Amino acid sequence: MKSAREILSELVAFSVLGGESNLSIMGWIKNYLEQYGVTYQLLANKTGTKESLHCRIGPAVDGGVILSGHTDVVPVEGQAWTTEPFVLTEKDGKLYARGSCDMKGFLACCLACLPDMLAADLKKPVYFAFSYDEEIGCLAGPELANAINNAYTEQPHYAIIGEPTMMQVVVGQKGICIYEVIVNGSAGHSSRIKQEVSAIHEAARLILWLENKMEALVKAGNIDRRFSPPHSSIHIGKIKGGIASNVIADECVFHWDARVIPADNVEEIRQEFANYCREREVLLRERFPGFEIKIKEYHPPVPPLDTPESFSIVEFVKELSGNDELAAVAYASEAGQFAEVGFESVICGPGSIEQAHRANEFISIEQLDKGVAFIKKLINRLQE
Repeated sequence: MKSAREILSELVAFSVLGGESNLSIMGWIKNYLEQYGVTYQLLANKTGTKESLHCRIGPAVDGGVILSGHTDVVPVEGQAWTTEPFVLTEKDGKLYARGSCDMKGFLACCLACLPDMLAADLKKPVYFAFSYDEEIGCLAGPELANAINNAYTEQPHYAIIGEPTMMQVVVGQKGICIYEVIVNGSAGHSSRIKQEVSAIHEAARLILWLENKMEALVKAGNIDRRFSPPHSSIHIGKIKGGIASNVIADECVFHWDARVIPADNVEEIRQEFANYCREREVLLRERFPGFEIKIKEYHPPVPPLDTPESFSIVEFVKELSGNDELAAVAYASEAGQFAEVGFESVICGPGSIEQAHRANEFISIEQLDKGVAFIKKLINRLQE
């Protein structure tokens, strides 16, 4: 019987980045489950290079609890690590490694408690739901949530997504989508700026429209003070265009993301932006018939999470965590995807999000122990 720390040491050794094959770490998890006789179901991608996994521990009755997490991590390249990123290293009560906090610590807690689940007289089941490619857009989340919803004769009730929250119950998250915009103008000498159509100049107008749209949402009163910032944000993170300072650019490409509060709709924002782009095309094609603005979805939409405090999962998880404070977060997770399928969902897991995606990521031993204690309380509750 392995401890959560021992399992975490095994899991962080798999340097599976978002977008890469996760068959190595999933193979370890499958072998672990098989040692305990747990039957699981797999959801492979089209090429068979990645897998999500779900399984049930306990009776096939309604009202069970899903424990969900992802197997991929973000890169370490270019970061100033002082320990080996894929070797669990203890220092001053902290366990350092990429993924130790986000979110293999939670996976380790789940797997370490598996023997206790099997030995318990569960009246309602526990489900494991482990995904791939969360770090590049929560890509496997919808399929996994729908599979659990349809694969069993019974109906799970709650979904707990174990992203690091310091064991605080998170009931709200922003939704996110990222778009790529390609502006095609006409090249020429910079002295002909009034005769040609500069892709950079037009991209600048589009970017200003997006910034103004964000401000318009705020002025319209679209505020949710659970979040920081307390409104939907629109941000341009990448831009590229032009070949020389004296050449009018015939192409400019930029990426923008929208992180929306639950009250806003990212598709409505995208459609308004697309309408403005069409207006600019009509106007500028009088000067250059080939002028075009293409909008591509770069990161699929991830829905927001907005779990009402009246939902029974809120009190249930507050009791398990021993933390009465509720929170909302600006980052996206698979919680909104599970909620969209119909499961009452919250985010709650060990470790601090402040450690995620940075050099010298760690989870404290205290938080790992709290994660184990949380799941053991869950086991006790499901025996009642």
